[in-house]
Amino acid sequence: METLLNFFIAPAWAQDGGGGGLFTLLPMVLIFVIFYLLLIRPQQKRAKQHKTMVAGLSKGDEVVTNGGALGKITGVDDNFVTVEIADGVRIKVQRMSIAQMMPKGTVKPDKSS
Repeated sequence: METLLNFFIAPAWAQDGGGGGLFTLLPMVLIFVIFYLLLIRPQQKRAKQHKTMVAGLSKGDEVVTNGGALGKITGVDDNFVTVEIADGVRIKVQRMSIAQMMPKGTVKPDKSS
């Protein structure tokens, strides 16, 4: 019976470790360090920059929302800002949905009317 099992399942033999404790753990540590430096740390830095930008929003700033709307901030609340995207057209958006601030003068007045 035992020879029949050996035919289907290979026997497992104990192997000499040869000091493998540190050397088997080292590649995992290196992968984590590289992952942290290339992915986690830059993402945390961008999130911190976005949070400070959103906290510093004020009336008159020119911004782009996550939806792509370009406009000028006309009102600031604790959680929302009012953005004028055209003459007399104002939208209320959450502060965190502001993607970036634009340089002053980016928003041109509409001259088509």
